Amino acid sequence: MTKIKFGTDGWRAVIAEDFTFANLDRVTQATADYWRANPVPGIGLKAIVGYDRRFLSDEFGRRVAEIFAGNGYEVVLTSVPTPTPAVSFAAKNLAAIGAVMITASHNPPIFNGFKLKSHLGGPAEPAVCQAVEALVDQNPVRSLPLAEAVKTGRVVIKDLRPAHYKAIKKLVNFKLIAGSKLRFAHEALYGVGAGCFDELLAGTTCQVTTLNGAHDVLFGGINPEPIARNYVRSAAYLKKHPHDICLVTDGDADRVGGMDGRGNYVSTHQLICLLLNHYIINRKGKGRVVKALTTTSMVDKICAAHGLELVETGVGFKYICAEMIKGNFLLGAEESGGIGFPGHIPERDGILAGLLLLEMLATEKTSINKLIARLEKEYGPHRYDRIDTHFPLEKRAALMEFCARNPPAKLLRSPVVDVKTYDGVKFVAQDGSWLMLRGSGTEPILRIYAEARTDEDARKLLQVGVKLTRQV
Repeated sequence: MTKIKFGTDGWRAVIAEDFTFANLDRVTQATADYWRANPVPGIGLKAIVGYDRRFLSDEFGRRVAEIFAGNGYEVVLTSVPTPTPAVSFAAKNLAAIGAVMITASHNPPIFNGFKLKSHLGGPAEPAVCQAVEALVDQNPVRSLPLAEAVKTGRVVIKDLRPAHYKAIKKLVNFKLIAGSKLRFAHEALYGVGAGCFDELLAGTTCQVTTLNGAHDVLFGGINPEPIARNYVRSAAYLKKHPHDICLVTDGDADRVGGMDGRGNYVSTHQLICLLLNHYIINRKGKGRVVKALTTTSMVDKICAAHGLELVETGVGFKYICAEMIKGNFLLGAEESGGIGFPGHIPERDGILAGLLLLEMLATEKTSINKLIARLEKEYGPHRYDRIDTHFPLEKRAALMEFCARNPPAKLLRSPVVDVKTYDGVKFVAQDGSWLMLRGSGTEPILRIYAEARTDEDARKLLQVGVKLTRQV
């Protein structure tokens, strides 16, 4: 039997290889057993089930609903492919014990996945995922056919998106956005975000253009990830048809990327800094700022300039979520484009991020490029790069130990002043540049990250990282 192992964000596997109905049954039964054995005060046995646009996601979602129903749960099953943040919001809004989202997010089309959400509307804690893993195959799978479950009211099929739209509209100055006459493009990467902004901004003065919004289980031959190489088609379109901004959402629309109105790449780090600055300057926000340690050090400089406490976490939004739940936070962000906002669920939300970027442009009345230039003038240029290399799992511990014990004296021209070892190994130089090595949670892949003042220096730092891997 396949071993069910949760990674950074849920259990993912190749469809028909390990992601099968039989294995889905096993992990869903274990989840039902865990929630029953670990009740939340004041919350009954109610579960939310959502799914994305991937091959068989709707069928997998219905099967999850059947198993929860067979275990005596009240189930709310989404009626259409739905963004992950809308499913997470439903968990909290409908007072459920948790939610399951069938998605492999930004992974290649051959993958699907099982994301577990808590009653608070954020990712399930690592300890919960481990406990679910331990319960796999402890009890036989119980299920109730969907038609029967719907007939008896055990399963309610409902569109979860409108309630989420209503909630996020209240978190922005929607009146300002509505009257802004902004020309807004949305690169949906064939994912579930397609159509969301058309609905949200219908009846306003904003013009919305959705790019690559078709339902295509092969994602047009790309991985639905918000990175530059996946923007080629939409960038070409924007050069001919300029807009004010182009937002990009990943396959399940919980992460955000972007381009300027003419198709030039805007990094996730730049978007994070723009939104952080907008919260501080325009919204007069205060509170702790939470970031994963692979996120740009411009965030550190912004926090220092405004006297804000910065909390750095390991990689994975579940760690940021744990800090957000403590309260008094201004923003939670990770390198991959996941951003969480106050007054909302402790979850990344690519749709809300899009509305806030529109609010920022409507407030500032200037281009996104000028806003980025203003930040760089104040805090200096920050250029980030990353490579993923194949590296044997069995050698990873030795590599991490070697790096921790033998840090380089300098990163290019600047002395190393700090070494962080709580999630991989990160070397930080006096000039703010940094290099980090970190293994994937489940695959024989080593990720090497770097940030410096120029693209060329960032690439040079990556090569320093590659050389370090050859020491073991």
